[in-house]
Amino acid sequence: MPDGSTATTSALVSSTPCALIAADDFSLHGHLWRSLSTTPHTALLINAATGVAARYYHRYAAYLARQGYLVLTYDYRGIGASRPNSLRNMRATKHDWGALDCEAAIQTLHQQAPDLPMMAVCHSIGGFALGLAPSARRIQRALFVGCQYAYWQDYRLLMRVPMWLNWHLVMPVLTKIFGYFPGKTLRWLEDLPAGVAMEWATRFHPDFHKRYRHLPHAQPPADTRELEARMGGLQADILAIADARDPFATLAATRRLLDYFHHCRREFSKIYPRRERLPKLGHFGFFHSRFQQTLWPQSLAWLKTGHNSWPVSFRWPSDNAS
Repeated sequence: MPDGSTATTSALVSSTPCALIAADDFSLHGHLWRSLSTTPHTALLINAATGVAARYYHRYAAYLARQGYLVLTYDYRGIGASRPNSLRNMRATKHDWGALDCEAAIQTLHQQAPDLPMMAVCHSIGGFALGLAPSARRIQRALFVGCQYAYWQDYRLLMRVPMWLNWHLVMPVLTKIFGYFPGKTLRWLEDLPAGVAMEWATRFHPDFHKRYRHLPHAQPPADTRELEARMGGLQADILAIADARDPFATLAATRRLLDYFHHCRREFSKIYPRRERLPKLGHFGFFHSRFQQTLWPQSLAWLKTGHNSWPVSFRWPSDNAS
């Protein structure tokens, strides 16, 4: 799990707090990162994983800012700096994180830099959230790190039983008792709004939107065809990467998510840390500064040029791209 430490900002990078107002008037909190020595050439959004505060991505954001990116990090509603005084029975789901919160982030970033091309780096549920944002069509290139939406049959086989017990037994029981999921107390992740936790805990169908009408939302969710059309409308280049032993982002899980982005050029690359003599990676490690000299420059090269330096594990047919 992430260590939650806050990045120390280089003297050449500024971090400015900013407010993001979602369409339902919920106020989110974020930071804009920029170089103090160069003019930004690209705007870039970072979408967090489930239950991970935006501060965990600050080191990577500062790294990209030093390379000339204007970077926006932010917390979804109910998480980190966007958490209200009480989470008990808060109305929010992962659908709202995408359709409302990610949408507000994209619009804010566009307002800050309307003339710059826009890219995204998404972690875990962050790729799913990106696809649900109506303005995601502004994104030209996206790096997906361990992205999927946690369908239980896609969990890594050797971890499937303990993960099923954690996320589909313990999570809903504790959420019903407390009115939210006490992830901090368990040291699993940040506390989660009840709707987010129950959406995950009760996802037993491979179609991500199967139970949306039964869950509490900040606003009513779009219908199935509209959601799929929204995700299919994205026309970005997507590179998905994951540790080969990632218990969440297996090949099956990555394919299940990226199949919805059928107008995008998509590649998936597995990373083998032992083979490449890298430190432990897992589902959360990529954004730790121990990879500043290895994985981060490789990701930067792809963001800059579209050249993937990792071996391709799976590539979607090119005729799927527009």
